[in-house]
Amino acid sequence: MKKNGGLGQSTSKPDRKTIEKNRRIHMKNLCFELASLMAHHNFKPSKSKEILSQQDQLDLAAAYIKQLKERVEKLKEMKEQVMKSMEASSSSGAINTIASVGLTLPVVELKDLGSSIEVILITGLNKNFMFYEIISILEQEGGEVLSASFSTVGGKIFHTLHAQVIE
Repeated sequence: MKKNGGLGQSTSKPDRKTIEKNRRIHMKNLCFELASLMAHHNFKPSKSKEILSQQDQLDLAAAYIKQLKERVEKLKEMKEQVMKSMEASSSSGAINTIASVGLTLPVVELKDLGSSIEVILITGLNKNFMFYEIISILEQEGGEVLSASFSTVGGKIFHTLHAQVIE
């Protein structure tokens, strides 16, 4: 603290050393906050005992932000394409735009049949779906798959599974 001239009153203005110390603490806290907001897999060093420097963490954060921006741009473009196709289908006399959206979204239907279950999954032709994933989930939950089939009708694929509880 400095005294104000000859009046003998002290002012509350901190000196440069204190200001710099507070600035460094503030920057350190901001870097910790940035690191906590980042996905943990982005901060894994190549060697398990190696610790990333603050500069490396900032570089990784900048690269991650660039990746996120690119992803947002791609998603915006996809959204615009979908919106344009929906507008085109509604202007060309499509019956229902909601039905056209439903073609692209997977539909899962479960029917409880007592000691057995029926799973019906409806997907579009362009969906990368792995049929064995449903089978493995049923088996992990204690079911035995009795039959599994699929059929393609129009632009949809109908997957049907019948499973029974293992006793």
